[in-house]
Amino acid sequence: MSLSLFDLTGKRALITGSSQGIGFALARGLAAAGASIVLNGRDEAKLEAAAKTLRAEGAHVAALVFDATDHDGVRAAVDGFEAESGPINILVNNAGMQHRTPLEDFPADAFERLLQTNIASVFHVGQAVARHMIKRGAGKIVNICSVQTALARPGIAPYTATKGAVANLTKGMATDWAKYGLQCNGLAPGYFDTPLNKALVDDPKFTEWLSNRTPAGRWGNVEELVGTCIFLSSPASSFVNGTVVYVDGGITASL
Repeated sequence: MSLSLFDLTGKRALITGSSQGIGFALARGLAAAGASIVLNGRDEAKLEAAAKTLRAEGAHVAALVFDATDHDGVRAAVDGFEAESGPINILVNNAGMQHRTPLEDFPADAFERLLQTNIASVFHVGQAVARHMIKRGAGKIVNICSVQTALARPGIAPYTATKGAVANLTKGMATDWAKYGLQCNGLAPGYFDTPLNKALVDDPKFTEWLSNRTPAGRWGNVEELVGTCIFLSSPASSFVNGTVVYVDGGITASL
């Protein structure tokens, strides 16, 4: 009984921004737990390469190309997929970007891109998928937050603002949609070795700082996010709603 609580067999999961990095790792992990996977991104070639890799591992995978910042495009893609292929039971809002510049010099166009990619996309895709989940009376939404949901660092103030907004939008989703049988929660990674963090991973000074600052003493591996994502996507979290789970090696717990 206990293991069956984490079984995703028969469920379908859409993961945005899932051709690489955290999104791809979560897609692979949900597939291993039994879910069929819908990969998403804007680059069809990268998506097909990622899908090929997962299929070779035995996963059932579809690729759905759309821009998560395009409200009408998202709605058309999600509605079309639901009509042709069946329900999306799990949504992982993972699409995101970073831009590092001191706040006093931060370009306005970069700020707007961060808003659209990191927070507006969560609204666009969340709403499009939730409309179908509400009709069925069930659904799981996992919004990828960040250690910057709770903390700030120099040079990324707008990113920090967007990730704080994702946490509050998650609370709003739970507040509006729990009554329809949806569970909406956030997963907040700490510092993980991903393409998005390549500049930091390649910086020995930053890695030394991170190792000293994090109680676990190291970068996280993307596979270490999978267990929490499975929990938040499965029956095991049936009464967990509107919360953010930090997977960060203890960095938000310690000064």
